[in-house]
Amino acid sequence: MATFDKGILGGFSGKVGTVVGAYWRGKNVMRSLPRTTERPATPAQELQRTKFTVVAKFLTPIKFLVGAHFGTEQGDKSPFNLATSYHLKEAVMEVGDDIEMDLPKVLISKGGLQGLQGQSFVAEAASVMRVAWGDNSGQGLAEPDDALAVVVYCPDLNLFETYVPAAQRQDEQVDLTAPGYFSGLEVHAWATFISADGGMAATSSYLGSITVT
Repeated sequence: MATFDKGILGGFSGKVGTVVGAYWRGKNVMRSLPRTTERPATPAQELQRTKFTVVAKFLTPIKFLVGAHFGTEQGDKSPFNLATSYHLKEAVMEVGDDIEMDLPKVLISKGGLQGLQGQSFVAEAASVMRVAWGDNSGQGLAEPDDALAVVVYCPDLNLFETYVPAAQRQDEQVDLTAPGYFSGLEVHAWATFISADGGMAATSSYLGSITVT
């Protein structure tokens, strides 16, 4: 991929001959068209494509969070690209003939802010999900007003519920109400802290699973 300031007609978007132009991250970029091939994909290539599809479908509903708080941009790799790469390598597994997310290894954020300590995730009456943690303000860059973000996922429905912000670090506990359609179903949850100005995040914690009552 090449960048250019001025072409014959300036920047352009779309296919022209054997190249494609676009405006990407404030720059005019140009790349060659991919070569077509009639060679069938190898089993390893098919497996990787399936893994990529599974990861992309899983992360896309929470892209607003993962894409903003999964490390920092590295070259042409955005935080969401980095998240996708991590999950492809670390958080998918083969279950028989299927590819599934390895939920305990999922991360919704990655960063240097102090994360949760002593966390718990408990089902209460009336579809309430209680998240508790210890106030570790003052450790590293942790502040009392760091925002808690919680992501809840129901595998049976393939649906997410997000609570951003859910509370502050200093609160030590929050009761979250699950939607009615989660009642009686198992859900998994992850939580992280984000600084008050949104500039930093912690590496998220997997809270475990509960059945919503």
